[in-house]
Amino acid sequence: MLVLALSFIFSTLAAVLIVRYNYLHISYTADSDLLGIQKFHSSPVPRIGGVCVIFGVFIALTVRYFQNRDVGEFGLLMILASLPAFLSGFLEDITKKVGVKFRLIATILSAIFAGHLLGGWLSSVQVLGIDNLMIAYPIMAISITCFAVAGVSNAFNIIDGYNGLSSMAAVLILCGITYVAFQVGDHSIMVSALAMIGALLGFLIWNYPRGLIFLGDGGAYLVGFWIAELSILLTARHSEVAKWFPLLLCMYPIFETLFTIYRRLIIKKVSAGLPDASHLHQLIYRRVINWSNFSDKEYLRVQHNSLVAPYLWALCLFAVIPAVLFWRYHLILKFFAIIFSLIYIWLYWSIVRFRLPKYFKISRSNY
Repeated sequence: MLVLALSFIFSTLAAVLIVRYNYLHISYTADSDLLGIQKFHSSPVPRIGGVCVIFGVFIALTVRYFQNRDVGEFGLLMILASLPAFLSGFLEDITKKVGVKFRLIATILSAIFAGHLLGGWLSSVQVLGIDNLMIAYPIMAISITCFAVAGVSNAFNIIDGYNGLSSMAAVLILCGITYVAFQVGDHSIMVSALAMIGALLGFLIWNYPRGLIFLGDGGAYLVGFWIAELSILLTARHSEVAKWFPLLLCMYPIFETLFTIYRRLIIKKVSAGLPDASHLHQLIYRRVINWSNFSDKEYLRVQHNSLVAPYLWALCLFAVIPAVLFWRYHLILKFFAIIFSLIYIWLYWSIVRFRLPKYFKISRSNY
């Protein structure tokens, strides 16, 4: 628990300094474009929360290194491997000029580093036919691993749209990883997961509900990489952990990404990389939380922003809870992955067609 406490304290302190002295760096660290299609805040806010997170994790794992060299070294190697992914996102936060392709390549590089330093390679995905190819052709196993890490990292960046959404979803998922790592006796993975949980909670104090600081691309890619790598290492080091455990655990950000690609390529017939305002969290903001009557009141705009995240936290739990309960049984995990997909599609379809039950909605009568 010392790791959790240390990462929380130092992440909080870093956030305090960034928020307190934002006038010194706001011209570089904030997003001045408030009118973009995916912009919902009404004033510039620092988007370098990833600095708080990586700082808290680094301090906690450094202290852990002097207590238990093996566990601490594992965590510090994770930080080292994460640097390409984090720095590419951080560079985008500062310059606003780093494209998605470059960030994905950097994240793939992080996956390669982690595979080399920690042996984080997938050897199976428990899908008929693909497993045999991965065994016969190691390059395919490496490619699938890199694709999975880059995909999950980008997925967390996609869902990072409202106060507390991405970071609390990550905390819920990391709690699942911590539990299973404890069950199989893998203290290295458990401690690294706890360090990230503490750092995210320290950041969340300032991000939710008021949105005084944002996670940013650097933070989102760091968190996504951390979760993806811990998941891969957990299944690679312990054969009793089903390969579909991390897939179901991260089902919300993964399915959001897959559905986004489908929506853009198939329905809208535009580039998958073209931003839009049709993510599930954006639809909830516009159609479930009736904020239009209060658009001229700043404090209510912030309040309605913060009301979006709990809907998606609840949705995330529909995947996290069965993943934690049935982490050994891949068939059951696959079944719940299908159930989650159907729930997501039903929810999206209901919101688009204004057929969501009234008890889901928040409107003027609730104030």
